[in-house]
Amino acid sequence: MNQTRVFLIIAWLMVATLLWMEWNREQAAPPAKAPVASGSTVPQAIPAVPAADGSVPAVPQESPAAVPGAAPAASAAVLPAATVRTDVLEVDLDGGGITRADLLAYPASNDPESPPVRLFSDAPEDYFVAQSGWVSNTGAAPTHEAGWVLDRASLPAGADFHLDEGEQQLVVPFLWQGPDGVLIRRSYAFERGQYVVQVRDEVINQGTQPWQGFVYRQLARVPRGIQAKGPMSPEGYSFQGAAWYSAGDKYQRRPYDDFIDDGPLNKQVTGGWIAFLQHHFFAAWIPGADDTATFSLATPPADGGSRYLIREVGPGVSVAPGGSSQTSARLWVGPKLSEQINAQAVPGLERAVDFSRFSVMATLAGWLFWVLEKLHGLLGNWGWAIVGLVVLLKLAMYPLSAAQYKSMAKMRRFQPRIAQLKERYGDDKQKFQMAMMELYKKEKINPVGGCLPLLLQMPVFLALFWMLSESAELRHTPWILWINDLTARDPYFVLPVINMVLMWATTQLNPTPGMDPMQKRMMQLMPMVFGVMFAFFPAGLVLYWVTNAGLGLLQQWWMIRKYGDKPPVASPPAKA
Repeated sequence: MNQTRVFLIIAWLMVATLLWMEWNREQAAPPAKAPVASGSTVPQAIPAVPAADGSVPAVPQESPAAVPGAAPAASAAVLPAATVRTDVLEVDLDGGGITRADLLAYPASNDPESPPVRLFSDAPEDYFVAQSGWVSNTGAAPTHEAGWVLDRASLPAGADFHLDEGEQQLVVPFLWQGPDGVLIRRSYAFERGQYVVQVRDEVINQGTQPWQGFVYRQLARVPRGIQAKGPMSPEGYSFQGAAWYSAGDKYQRRPYDDFIDDGPLNKQVTGGWIAFLQHHFFAAWIPGADDTATFSLATPPADGGSRYLIREVGPGVSVAPGGSSQTSARLWVGPKLSEQINAQAVPGLERAVDFSRFSVMATLAGWLFWVLEKLHGLLGNWGWAIVGLVVLLKLAMYPLSAAQYKSMAKMRRFQPRIAQLKERYGDDKQKFQMAMMELYKKEKINPVGGCLPLLLQMPVFLALFWMLSESAELRHTPWILWINDLTARDPYFVLPVINMVLMWATTQLNPTPGMDPMQKRMMQLMPMVFGVMFAFFPAGLVLYWVTNAGLGLLQQWWMIRKYGDKPPVASPPAKA
């Protein structure tokens, strides 16, 4: 098998892989506000850390007043208790959670005048909120829906909940007071430049009886409708659904379509985290590293199953009269920024940047992004960083690719001899192949020795596709001139056309001895097939492929001049 045939097979494998990815995307697309069957709900009582008597109270589900399209209850609050604004976030708090979160540094579209991305919203069609409350075996407890009031007594006069210039932290306090003398003070702490909110609860028992309770934290949402642009839109391939991490099972995820059908989640975990992921952004509750909680999934029956919920219940606290206890967790609400995520030092949280369901591919994509990030720090532009990444990969694989191109150049040199063999043996393909292999052996030509670089391109290409699709750092980032978003397709198809020309030029340099007419036609069509397919790829990925093809073409041209552009080898005299 010659080099060209191997290249053709690998090219068709790439096409088949991309077609499979597209088919899989269509099959696994999240339901846009589609309800789950009402019979596929989980019990309302979600086990937590059991009390001394083994009993656990039920965590309240959302009330019917919160169902999309239903009229709110008469007692429901119309306005949030506090609107907090930092340099990167603007959120609405009601004590029991965050009902709105705008990401101020991320416009919803590539138009700089567009409003910021709204990750959390209590609007029925885009419902996505973070909630936290308490349940108790021994007395009253505040839920996420009611009981919390803004603790104005602990606020300075004229507090406006804006993180002013020069301030590094803003704390918003809430208070719940029970009928039996139990107080719970809750504080939300925001820091400059951070997408992590520290949520701290302090339980103070001023009553005469012990109080035992369990904190619960949950994320509830309506599946987000994907507005994919084109058949290879990165958003269409990004994972949409729930994810969680535990020390035992590591990173786990579940798309909305399989939320209940894959079985209930009822897992006791120490540390870990729970999240809802979407393209470029996510929200996650991160309990304390030593806290024991129970993770679960649900589609609350109160709203007909159109909302999805991931919850952690625990840890439990027991507070004697006159005593106090506290628990805290972090809430991430923002983009998938690798540097800030890694700074949290939470095991497995880096997998929230979901490069792939396959850990090997995710690891490879993570390495590529690490290199790309370092190059961006040097070059100051993500497009040039991609070009630099290709150069580094070419240098790393130079010994292998040099062997490949040297072999192809030598094959080109011997094309006249191979043509003579084909003419001599006519339609006897078996004898022709044997004679050609004998020629390769005599002239020390290895027709398959340089195939490894081609094989290595496949996983690198796929890993780079996931990395460019998922990295929030590259969202809406420009390169030069007409490329104003490396994660979107080239608006004028310039890069796909350049790639098509480079592929065509490469096929003209590749020797095709012994290739039948059908294979030759397929080889000639391959640049056009890839050109059309790449027209829908992210511009950053096509830039990678164009740079790779351009450098490969130059390297192959040089090898041909060095090893292939010599006078044709004289053929042996014909036998009498």
